[in-house]
Amino acid sequence: MENRYRVTRKMLARDWPALLILAAMLFAGLLLYPRLPDLVPAHWNFRGEVDNYFNRFWGAFALPLMTGGIYLLLLLVPYLDPRRENYSRFDRAYQMVRLGLVLFMGIIYATTLVVALGGPADLVARVVPLAVGLLFILIGNYLPQARHNYFFGVRTPWTLANEEVWRRTHRFSGYAFILGGIAFIIAAFLPPPFNFILAMVCILITVSSTIVYSYLAFRRVSR
Repeated sequence: MENRYRVTRKMLARDWPALLILAAMLFAGLLLYPRLPDLVPAHWNFRGEVDNYFNRFWGAFALPLMTGGIYLLLLLVPYLDPRRENYSRFDRAYQMVRLGLVLFMGIIYATTLVVALGGPADLVARVVPLAVGLLFILIGNYLPQARHNYFFGVRTPWTLANEEVWRRTHRFSGYAFILGGIAFIIAAFLPPPFNFILAMVCILITVSSTIVYSYLAFRRVSR
């Protein structure tokens, strides 16, 4: 089929911002590797305290490699989808989500490097909720454009069973993700552990409301 999803040079050329971010992450890892400490912060607890570390190599390259893997997965997974042809119907939205995820990982990586090199210890508690909030808003703006598929979007038994339920649920989830993103941004300005609590409540409400809505939409459509 002519409109079937394919990874082409034209697609990769349109993805140049994401590829540029990936290249910048790898370059930053190579450039800063000699200056990084032996232990690089890898995880923070709900109080904003570092509770796990990478060694220097993984501190420099784990996130760039992980981001590259996520990007490749997003490019290739539609080939496995029985509804592969539908990806071409929301090509722009799928491209923007790829870019948003790569940019999000780039921000997390940059924040980690700044802290590892002596930056403010509370930077992560401020930047991460803000970055998650912006990612949620971006996803929320493009979710309603997603067409029926098995890998991207809100995949509940009810959305996968009925395309009308899929359409209604994604329209609802777009608003839910945008509101959740705003809550995450507010959390960025709260002190630990309140920022963590608000973020977790936000995720719980966003996910659960979307699941419940998809079930109710299925009930209405099935009458």
